[in-house]
Amino acid sequence: MTVSDDPPFVTGAWRDGDPVGHRAFVDFPELHLERGGVLPSVRVAYETWGTLNPAGSNAILVEHALTGDSHVVGAAGPGHASPGWWEGLVGPGRDIDTDEWFVVAANVIGGCQGSTGPASPAPDGRPWGSRFPFVTIRDQVAAEAALADALGIDAWALVIGGSMGGMRVIEWAVTYPDRVAQAVILASTAAATADQIAWAQPQLLAIRSDPDFAGGDYYGHGRGPDVGLGIARRIAQATYRSASELDERFGREPQSEEDPLGGGGRYAVESYLDYHSEKLRRRFDANSYLVLTEAMNSHDVGRDRGGVAAALARVTAHVIAVGVDSDRLYPVAQSAQIARGVRRSDLRTIHSPCGHDGFLIEVDQVGALVRDALRGVEGTQGRHDSAAIR
Repeated sequence: MTVSDDPPFVTGAWRDGDPVGHRAFVDFPELHLERGGVLPSVRVAYETWGTLNPAGSNAILVEHALTGDSHVVGAAGPGHASPGWWEGLVGPGRDIDTDEWFVVAANVIGGCQGSTGPASPAPDGRPWGSRFPFVTIRDQVAAEAALADALGIDAWALVIGGSMGGMRVIEWAVTYPDRVAQAVILASTAAATADQIAWAQPQLLAIRSDPDFAGGDYYGHGRGPDVGLGIARRIAQATYRSASELDERFGREPQSEEDPLGGGGRYAVESYLDYHSEKLRRRFDANSYLVLTEAMNSHDVGRDRGGVAAALARVTAHVIAVGVDSDRLYPVAQSAQIARGVRRSDLRTIHSPCGHDGFLIEVDQVGALVRDALRGVEGTQGRHDSAAIR
């Protein structure tokens, strides 16, 4: 991906022909979707660290959040617009020690970093754009299960992720209970709440209301909905941090000391939101933001399973459900619901002033939870083929 200092950027998506970086790819003829129909010619981009043992019993799946991707650790460079989003957790001698464990991270279906998504070519050769089908968290997990099959992984010793990644962890544990030994679910929920959906709605509207959105078919137009994507990111970023942290870091400080009343300029907290908006628009596709946000809104492990309680009762993995004590978007009570519903579980709390983002920032605390989970690994169980992908 070529990054320039000059706007506009039509899309931050990875495309065929861009540097591959550390990615590998697996292609499947089609993905059967929960809502009906199929997504043809499916590609899953992924990265790995470590070596799979002969028994295939040392595999760990790391699940990224909304705007993450397969690049869990590693420097920015050709093919990777940003450094790893969970630096310090995975690697030789780290809490997930790649001298012992084989670690896999995939970019989700609907994403924009190598896996099939709205910017990918449809069968007619044009980008999917507005024609990309609705996909759910369950669909994304079905694609990951097919990836596991392709890699020769019958079961995961551990599946771990936060936020949208945590949604996929719990969906894995419910859908494929005999393929998950341990699960760590950070700052997430068993089903999206009205509050979370309400915060998502203005983000979706900001992108779709951008005049350059072009109904989702902006590829090749020379302009894309950068303004709308930036507004969406500003809204989201404010929910990812706690009110007390924002007050402590920025208070009412103006960006410029020359005008202490703000006076039409920017307050420091506004500059912070602008910074995160700019970072995202350089590396992410607005259509993927829509697709993945709507997948999160639809998340409900109890759908067509008799409700959340019945779905959680299917889980055989040992689950560590983790809340961040200052998280106002995914409060600790939602982690407690998961822990109560699973037969073998622990409820843990990350102490952080950073709100929802605490699961990404407090790496030492996450590492301690990972060590606890891996101590409980007792092996893996038999192979089960993924019916969703043929």
